[in-house]
Amino acid sequence: MNVTRASVSILVLGLAGALGASGLSGLALAQGKPESLLPPGFDDPAPAPSPAPSSAPTTAPSQPAQPGVIPFPSGPVAPVALPPLPSITRSEYARLPTLDQLENMSTEELDQLLGLKPKSDIPAGAQRALTRVGVLATDEGGLPPVALARQPEQLVRAVLAGIRGPMVSRWGHILLRRALASRLAAPMGMDPIEFAALRVGVLNGMGEYALARAVAQDIDSAEWSPSLTQEALTAYLASADITGACPVVRLQGSSRDDGAWQMWQAICNAYAGETALAASQLDRALFRGAAPRIDVLLARRLAGAAGRGQRGVQIEWQGVDELNPWRFGLANAVGEPLPEGLLDGALNAADGAYYARAGALLPMLPATERAVFAGRAAREGILSADAMVDLYSEIYAGTGSNGDPQNHAATLREAYLASDPAARIAALERLWAAGPSLGGGDGYGARVLTAFAAARIPAVAANADAAGDLIAAMLTAGLDSNAVLWANVVEEGSLAWALIALANPRGGEVGQGAVESFTGDDNSEGARKSAFLVAGLAGLGRLNTGDAASLAGDLNFDLARQTRWSRAIARAADVGNPALVAFLAGLGMQGSSWEQMTPLHLYHITSALSRVGMQAEARMIAAEAVARG
Repeated sequence: MNVTRASVSILVLGLAGALGASGLSGLALAQGKPESLLPPGFDDPAPAPSPAPSSAPTTAPSQPAQPGVIPFPSGPVAPVALPPLPSITRSEYARLPTLDQLENMSTEELDQLLGLKPKSDIPAGAQRALTRVGVLATDEGGLPPVALARQPEQLVRAVLAGIRGPMVSRWGHILLRRALASRLAAPMGMDPIEFAALRVGVLNGMGEYALARAVAQDIDSAEWSPSLTQEALTAYLASADITGACPVVRLQGSSRDDGAWQMWQAICNAYAGETALAASQLDRALFRGAAPRIDVLLARRLAGAAGRGQRGVQIEWQGVDELNPWRFGLANAVGEPLPEGLLDGALNAADGAYYARAGALLPMLPATERAVFAGRAAREGILSADAMVDLYSEIYAGTGSNGDPQNHAATLREAYLASDPAARIAALERLWAAGPSLGGGDGYGARVLTAFAAARIPAVAANADAAGDLIAAMLTAGLDSNAVLWANVVEEGSLAWALIALANPRGGEVGQGAVESFTGDDNSEGARKSAFLVAGLAGLGRLNTGDAASLAGDLNFDLARQTRWSRAIARAADVGNPALVAFLAGLGMQGSSWEQMTPLHLYHITSALSRVGMQAEARMIAAEAVARG
């Protein structure tokens, strides 16, 4: 709806006319009885019969009105008094919108201004309750819904506010994602909307944008707070789902006036059928410099796709030397190719992880382009081993020019289908060597890609030399049963033996001598693998207290040392609270490299997880620490 000056004037005149008509209604009554439209004699009452003589008083009673006839007063009638008009203060008058503002208001904004639109258009019986917020129920693997209900809000708020980055551990990422997505009741005294906003913010920081959007959508948009709205918009933009945010953008109207909000409003108005208003809003944003030109052009392109008759928009990248989330999201949403070199520069920048995490899951990108991002997403825990295999299967089945993704896809196929196990191992080793090109970092993304292919290698002595790498790959997908098949093949003290000792679901106590045989051959920097092995075995309860203390002392760390964080996670385990343990574990596993992880943190995390029934997660985190240490 586009309100013009003429329509506003007509509206004012119409209101004046309506008031005048109501004021003259009383005068019309004073002009005499209105003319009847009924046939003659239809409504004329029959004459009353003359009363019989009697001894009754001579003063006759007044004639009662006949049934169905309204008596009309015989004398002049005074006009009906109109109620006094409400007064308006100067400050209230100053807040009234001007004609220019009225012209640029959308239908939704006018409805809100005139009080015609309720806070929510969802019937009360259909509105979602806030007693449980999340998308993962307990029968789907979610955590107990009331796990945090009696926890102090200050503690939960501080923990979630303190998680602002990715996890060093892939399995730690998976654990925290599960906890954040669970259908949970808010802690005692905390607003459920605030609790949801904190969780969505952590999911965004981890790169789980699609899941963050889903958690936000579990709350009716009419209930969103400013902080939840901002976190949800971050998730919508990273998912290139720009129009998905339109319900809340139109509902909140002019609550914000920053450039991004203005462009979002224009796009949503276009998709609501108000294309002329959207065009004027974007023109105004460009003229007033509310946003850079390239950002407005991309918004114009998306808004123009809402209907026919829109002017063409030529995207001009000249002079644009920096990528930002708006440009990345809008360009992918409208199918606009990014200039060569612009994305590469962004991926190598300090905030380049954002584009890799977001791009790995964008369905509109070709598989070969998503492969550029997939390795990082896999090693961080965003993509599963199944998803990686599906991606490279699509690349292999597609047609196109040769390149690294096509070569990796062909090598992965050989790792599955080669008739000779030695040939399959050789193919796997080529993929592991190419790990940096599959996602950078320590190449762990290649291990995720090859998890199921590694599990197909026979557990025989002829293949024992590759057992450590094979088992490390298997455990990225949680294939602990396949890893245990190598227990009687590998040599005690080897990397494969250490991984099995940690990952075996039926593992028993490990002796100090066996651990020392591993530490004696450990050539990792600072004997980090050995320290993680001791911490993991101690946390899982597979080293007795004396042996654990002795081995830790030899490796220069003290398992008995306490910190404020270690006391908090131990207390959460004491009371059997898996959700709080998972949140505190995430707080302790933040970082971009395993070099930022300490053996003491690993010990307390694995110990607390084991005590609250999360032994599987504890085993996988401990094994990953040794594999990547």
